[in-house]
Amino acid sequence: MTIAVFILYLLMMLGIGAYFSRKANSLNAYYLGNRGMNKWVVAMSAQASDMSGWLLMGLPGAIFVSGFSEAWIGIGLVIGTYLNWKIVGRRLRKYSHFCGDSITLPDFFANRFRDNKGIIRVIASIFILAFFLFYTVSGFVASAKLFGTIFGMNYTTGLIIGAVVVVSYTFMGGFFAVCWTDFIQATMMLIAVIAIPSIIMAGSGGFAATMDAVNAQNPYLMSLFTNATTGKSIGLIALISSLAWGLGYFGMPHILVRFMSIKNAEDIKFSRRVAMTWVTICLGAAIMIAILGRYYVEANGITVADPERIFMILCQTLCHPAIAAILMAAILAAIMSTADSQLLVSASAFSNDLYKHLFRKNASNKEVMWVSRGVVVLITIVAVIVAMQGAPSADGVKQGKSFLDVVMSLVSFAWGGFGATFGPIMLLALFWKRTTLPGAIAGMLVGGITAFVWKFYLSGFSAEIFQIYELVPGFVLSFATIVIVSLCTKAPSKEIQDEFDQVENTRLSDMKL
Repeated sequence: MTIAVFILYLLMMLGIGAYFSRKANSLNAYYLGNRGMNKWVVAMSAQASDMSGWLLMGLPGAIFVSGFSEAWIGIGLVIGTYLNWKIVGRRLRKYSHFCGDSITLPDFFANRFRDNKGIIRVIASIFILAFFLFYTVSGFVASAKLFGTIFGMNYTTGLIIGAVVVVSYTFMGGFFAVCWTDFIQATMMLIAVIAIPSIIMAGSGGFAATMDAVNAQNPYLMSLFTNATTGKSIGLIALISSLAWGLGYFGMPHILVRFMSIKNAEDIKFSRRVAMTWVTICLGAAIMIAILGRYYVEANGITVADPERIFMILCQTLCHPAIAAILMAAILAAIMSTADSQLLVSASAFSNDLYKHLFRKNASNKEVMWVSRGVVVLITIVAVIVAMQGAPSADGVKQGKSFLDVVMSLVSFAWGGFGATFGPIMLLALFWKRTTLPGAIAGMLVGGITAFVWKFYLSGFSAEIFQIYELVPGFVLSFATIVIVSLCTKAPSKEIQDEFDQVENTRLSDMKL
């Protein structure tokens, strides 16, 4: 039954890719859905591509170990999600249309600052390709672990199956397929995270009785400021670092591109409400999965060797095999909904922003689209090869630090790197007319380099300040650099400033979007 459910789900994703392959007949269609995406699809797709397997594995695993004190990351993400939709969403949709109908993030920056030499386009594309490679690796690794847990499948086999399905529908249908599969996957994720806590509470006498039992078992499980395992209070640096995850949203290419794709800029408000409802429910429910899951397994004497597998353990323990299969398919949905977006954004960064503008300026749109498809396949192959380095040895034992431990730590680094590199320039490009091209380039470099140096060098120092999440210093220094360099360099041309005013003053109802 479980195998049948997963096969059906995978075939459905491939079918969506095949269906939309007929519509992906231009660069705008393949990368941005012809700027005609449905408001419901944009909202759900943006959040599904954001959360990934972290929602059902990483977050519950962390909270299972430390209790509610790990929920600060979720709180920061909720705040960041709201501000991104509220501040950036509609403005980016308008501005990217005015700026030469920009279809990628590097495209928007190059057009916004009239970078005829393509410097900012190249820098942005390199950062995107570098950071997203590790994101994609982590997604494929998670799918391999999922198939191994459920089916006892060989690591390499599970890795390849997950990669082949994702690359297939992304290759065929482009942005249309990615967004519509994300919509379905977001729905599955929502149902799954609500179901498990509801089942536990129903079997424990309802919400109030269950929470009383949780508090009686461990009073620190529901504490925002105390680690449930150690009983120690969390520090200010840890609190700031967790909340700072919300800053990352302003620089996430795979999320920002959703704003650019919506059919009508006026629909952003509706999409924001849908997105906020989804993300609040899902994060809250994922937290409850961990809290109630720890209570349930301890009360029933169940051993959990890997906290990140708590959701899967609860599904298999509490549900009929058919229901458990459907709920666990949501993990694969979460993984795939992010991996497909990362592949598409990476492919567009290479083919549209590097290949077309640097190597083949006369390349036809059809040629660029096929290059994009080739890059999707190439990145997938590289990601699979890298992910295979984390395969268990023949006896299932690893010596020393696992390569996968390094990759998973780089996921948080990539989020911080994106936020520090693109977040400040995105905000200032949209809302400060005085921003200059030299300021934008300098800020982007400072943000990305600071994140790297802080993560791999400064964090090794014992001083507590160096333990802060690299996104914080990277974001602050990047923002300051852009402002200072912009004020010290020649003001933008009249053409750029007039365009800024046009975006500022044009009513949505007057725009032909």
